[in-house]
Amino acid sequence: MNEQYATVRPRRNFPPSATAPIISYLAKLTPGRSILWCYLIWYLVMGVLHFDPSPRLWLTSVGLGLIIGYALTLSVTSGKGSTPPDRWQLFRLYLIPFCVSSFSALVKDHGFILIFSPSTAENGLALALCAGFMGMAGLARRLA
Repeated sequence: MNEQYATVRPRRNFPPSATAPIISYLAKLTPGRSILWCYLIWYLVMGVLHFDPSPRLWLTSVGLGLIIGYALTLSVTSGKGSTPPDRWQLFRLYLIPFCVSSFSALVKDHGFILIFSPSTAENGLALALCAGFMGMAGLARRLA
């Protein structure tokens, strides 16, 4: 065998410092947080596919997110001995009402049933991305 053809090229990997935090995060995801990520994926898919640039829609959604987020913050911090939510919990308390409000406005009169589009292709895309995310989380648990 000729020596010049027997050379094996080194395998290229991402540096551990770049992928380790992501793998660690995915490996530690609880089922509840995984579901929240899938909700976000579903929202983003449907939001992109049914986007409406109307400032009124988005300003109303921001306003509702702020009002309801504030009420939710009060509800989780008003008891004796209650600990304040961490920054990600607080962010979610405001983000979820914004997403619900904007989602309902975006899909109005588009034939949706709950969160499901009348288009099987749209539902399939969102479901495939959620399944891919869950698959990545499962793989991360195996690698960790």
